[in-house]
Parts: sequence; structure tokens; C-alpha cells
Amino acid sequence: MKQAPEHLVNLIEPIVEGLGYECIGIEYNPHPKHGCLRIYIDSEKGILIEDCSQVSHQISGVLDVEDPIQGNYHLEISSPGEDRPFFKVSQFKQFIGSTVLVNLFKAIEGRRKITGRIEKVEDDIITLQEAGQVFEVPFNAMSKARLVPETRLFNQKGARSGK
Repeated sequence: MKQAPEHLVNLIEPIVEGLGYECIGIEYNPHPKHGCLRIYIDSEKGILIEDCSQVSHQISGVLDVEDPIQGNYHLEISSPGEDRPFFKVSQFKQFIGSTVLVNLFKAIEGRRKITGRIEKVEDDIITLQEAGQVFEVPFNAMSKARLVPETRLFNQKGARSGK
């Protein structure tokens, strides 16, 4: 997964959780001129712009003091959205029965992308079913994983989107 380095996760997660939010995951894309640190937050009530602003203010203060990132970067605080990214095995367990789009570092059975329903999660093996075919995918083989919203699945099967 495109998870941020451990030192950033260890610094940021407790701050987000201390503010009463769930830290879904943290992405860090370094770049000399326009790097990006993106933090996904959630709560039972959902996420509003005010929530993102509050977390941004707290995280910015800590990052200014601790200075864990060299160079310039842009800080983004975001809700995970309907197509939420997955960063941890536990997130797959939480969404058993749902459909995910998984990108792989190396092909499994000739596939680099799998859009399948999460059947089960055992240790770090995620079992996905796509069109009757079953894939057992190790978590560390995934470069990226996102939930596929039910509305998108419905529309992909030929239904009209209402437009």
C-alpha cells in the first residue's frame, strides 16, 4: 500500500485519534517541488470541512515543530469518500462482502488489477471473488486498494445512471 513512512504514521495517527477521529491512512508522495502529505480521516458522524480544518491546524503545528519532512510539501486532510482507500488488513475485514479494486505489484494469475468481492481475510491473505474466479491475494502484494461504491457497480452492469 502507498502508506507513509512509519515515522510519519507514528507521529500523526495519535494526533488524529486524540482529536476524536479515525485515521484511515496516510499517504506521502515526496517530490522536490510539490510533495504531498495526505491524511484520510473519518468519524461515525461523517467528515465536514470544519473537521478537516481542525485536523489540519493541529497537524501543521506538530509538523512545524517536529520537522519530519525535508523540503516542500502540501498537506491535505480528506475524508475517505465512497471509494475509500485501504491501508491496513483490518480495513478489508471491516468490508467483507463489499467489492474492492486492487492493483498489484506483480501479476497474480496473469492479472495486475482485480475488482472482486471480499470473501474472507485470514492473516494477511485477502480472498477476492471476481466473476466466479477466486484470488488469494497477500496484503503486501497490493500496491493500491479502494472500495468500489455500490452505485458504480450498478452503473457498470449496464444500468442507466439517471443522466
